[in-house]
Amino acid sequence: MTTVKSEPRRGRSISALIGWLALTFSASATAAFVKTGGWYAGLDKPAWNPPDWIFGPVWTVLYIMMAVAAWLVWQRGGWKAQRGPLTLYLVQLALNALWTPIFFGLQCPGLAFAEILVLLAAVLATLAAFWRVRHPAALLLIPYALWASFAAVLNFTIWRMNP
Repeated sequence: MTTVKSEPRRGRSISALIGWLALTFSASATAAFVKTGGWYAGLDKPAWNPPDWIFGPVWTVLYIMMAVAAWLVWQRGGWKAQRGPLTLYLVQLALNALWTPIFFGLQCPGLAFAEILVLLAAVLATLAAFWRVRHPAALLLIPYALWASFAAVLNFTIWRMNP
């Protein structure tokens, strides 16, 4: 009998993880609507700018870690119990999705820098909220916070190098 009861729970949990993965990866969909038209390639960049090919793999790993973190928090009572931390997660995810159209679509590194600072604050707030719920979930967000910090410095540098 215990096995029968746990299977629907397990199925619901796996479905929720798939949902968190899909939702999290949807933030990258904004990139599909942005054409750089060579604009980014023509910008001056610092010598420490990562090669273009690294962004896809890095974001794939980060999005998986972010989704698992949200799922771990969700497992502690769902939306009803974790409305605050999960709302913060959705806010930072929306800000994450917004950066690409601002930087590449509008070609506004200065505005994108301001936006990424707000994003970074939201990521740190989410990390702190997740820490109060489930430590492993917060730990999974640390690489994202570090990458967002690096991206903010890179964004700022590119903005200043291309007045």
